[in-house]
Amino acid sequence: MREEFPPPKWAVPGLLAEGLNLLAGAPKLGKSWLSLGFGADIANGDPVLGSISVERGPVLYCALEDTGRRLQRRRRQMLATGGRAAPLLTLETACPTMTAGGEQVLVDWLEENPHARLVIIDTYEKMRGTDSPGQSAYAGDYAAAGRFKRLADHYSVPFLLIHHVRKQGAEDWQNLVSGTAGLTGAVDATLVLERGRGQADGVLHVTGRDVEEADYAMSFDAQAGAWTKLDGPASDHTVSNTRADILRLLRDHGPLKPARIAEALQLVPNTLRDHGPLKPARIAEALQLVPNTVRQTCKRMQEAGQLQVDREGTYSAPE
Repeated sequence: MREEFPPPKWAVPGLLAEGLNLLAGAPKLGKSWLSLGFGADIANGDPVLGSISVERGPVLYCALEDTGRRLQRRRRQMLATGGRAAPLLTLETACPTMTAGGEQVLVDWLEENPHARLVIIDTYEKMRGTDSPGQSAYAGDYAAAGRFKRLADHYSVPFLLIHHVRKQGAEDWQNLVSGTAGLTGAVDATLVLERGRGQADGVLHVTGRDVEEADYAMSFDAQAGAWTKLDGPASDHTVSNTRADILRLLRDHGPLKPARIAEALQLVPNTLRDHGPLKPARIAEALQLVPNTVRQTCKRMQEAGQLQVDREGTYSAPE
């Protein structure tokens, strides 16, 4: 208890701490754009995701599923839309697996870059290596991840492994990660990028030993190849447009009843504003929806925990 330990080293404060981090997502969702953006921004000391301040330092990005041509095209696309050259970003498109010499390659780079801020392996499966004969799937996954974790811990450098999710859905987003629980149990933090409904291009789920569990709404600019973290709770962006409008209005203007919500959102003609509470039929007429839409929407949001309601039927957004 008398020992004084240094604070963890962060590649991206609140997202990527020293140790082993795993980022999983469906194919063609934008994981590689996200990780390449992490690398370029950290190598330059530019804000990550458009808003998170980071410390500048060397980054190694092993893009093992890309050709040199494709990686060059991506970087040129980023530079053409406002990105900066990143001399501290090392790009590799080939590397042996961890059991066939890859571990020594990483050690050599880390020794040459004592102030390294991040190592990205895209993808984990490409560099994982082979399991020992007779190992169970769980033990194999744990041991494979452990090879990367030993380096991350020894050099106090955050590692980020890019991985895939299962084809089957899951109620708990952590169970979406492909492989056994040996993989998620070995890493220090798990991040899962999902495509969101409604207004968001994606939602980034984060949990870990040094990371506070959180969900972040994300937007992707295909022209710039850049991900941006959106302001506000993820629920504001992943619910339907009508629900999102109601949530934002309640947060800005305080408690309102359903009819007043519809009125303030200009969902009904201006001539109806002075006629008191509106009946569902009039609201439905203005919105071109079925009767009771606003009232039922508020009721469903309350049941889902997105709104609070008092005994008088006045709705408010959760604090």
